[in-house]
Formats: sequence, C-alpha cells, structure tokens
Amino acid sequence: MSKPVILVVDDEPQILRVMRASLPIRGYEVITASSGEDALDELSKHVPDLVILDLVMPDTSGLEVCRRVREFSSVPIIVLSAKGSESDKVTALDLGADDYVTKPFGMDELLARVRAVLRRLSTAESNDRVLTVGDVSIDMDERRVVVGGNEIRLTPKEFDVLKYLVSNAGKVVTHRALLQAVWGWQSADQTEYLRVFINQLRRKIEPDSSQPRYILTEPWVGYRFTPSE
Repeated sequence: MSKPVILVVDDEPQILRVMRASLPIRGYEVITASSGEDALDELSKHVPDLVILDLVMPDTSGLEVCRRVREFSSVPIIVLSAKGSESDKVTALDLGADDYVTKPFGMDELLARVRAVLRRLSTAESNDRVLTVGDVSIDMDERRVVVGGNEIRLTPKEFDVLKYLVSNAGKVVTHRALLQAVWGWQSADQTEYLRVFINQLRRKIEPDSSQPRYILTEPWVGYRFTPSE
C-alpha cells in the first residue's frame, strides 16, 4: 500500500525541516515548497493526497494559492494561520480549504487534522445511502437519524443541517457555507438564525447541550462535527 503524499507549503525553513523529519516516520511521503508559486508548480507535476498550506507568504499568498488550486483540483487543503486571524481562516474555508491549524501548533494536533481529512475523503468516495460517522448514522432516503443507538426525530431543516455537518465530519464548516447549503445564497449572512437551529439540534442529539461533544463551535468561524467513536 502506497504512502499518502503530503505537499507542505511554507516560507519558513524551520517548518519545512520539521515536516520533512516528522511526517515520514508517521507513514507519509513529503514534498515541500517554499513559496506559493513553487506550490502551484509542484501541483502541476504531482497529485498529492493532501496540501498543508501557510496563509502568509511573501510572493503569492496562501489565499491566492487556495483560490487558484480550486480552479483545477479538489485536493484536500489544511491551512496554517496566525493566531487571531479569524477573517483569513473564514476566507480560506470559503475558498475551498478543508480545515485550518493555528500557529504555533503541536504536531499531534496537525496529524489528527490530517487523519480526519484523509478519513473524510475516503468516506466521501463511498456511494452508500446511509452515512455513518462514529455513533451517528443518517439514512439519506428515509431521512432517519440514529445517535448512540437511539433514533432522533428532527425537523426537515434540522435534518439538513445535521446531514451537511456529518457529511463534512471533522471539517470546519463556515456559517456562510452552512447557510448557503441549507437555506440558499440569500440567507448567507443570517448567522443568528443559524445559531437558533444549532441550539435546537444540540438539545436533541447531545447528551448535555450545554457541553456539546458532537457539534462544536469554532469561534467567529463556524461549526465542526466531531463524532464520538
């Protein structure tokens, strides 16, 4: 079985050195690029399984790289962003990034995000009409939801919100993306409306809605569905 190939794009030599040393011993093959243009050049020659992309680079920004990559490829992208740059995170996710990790980061956290993205990609390639992630199961045809062995009754919109979150399990889903997917583009800015639905959904599926373990809030960005294994 071939090793998953990861393209790491960062202008900091130390980051590249750490990635070249750490990822191979965890079972990944690593390609590196020190600029946005180098990354686009590598992507024209190789098809990696995943891209780890720094957002702040001196030539072509990570946001521009993300936008240009999405014009020709659906390769998963995890962006690295500076602490506090929520607007850049949201923009990157809206441009098609799959997840983000905030600098400085721990290798264990990054590896967990890598595994989650690759696992989700494998799940997305399945054509099953029953979507099962952890102990949550959604029957697309019968619109039936089972959580921890218990059937949960949801309204049609609650079902659509949960289905979208579970379909992107482990991934940060922005407010705008979720609103557009469920209610349409005209509702993309109604974040307060979305918050009401998320609260309703948590009361139905969470063991303790005040301390959610399934639907987690990513402050100022959106939500992440984290399954309980």
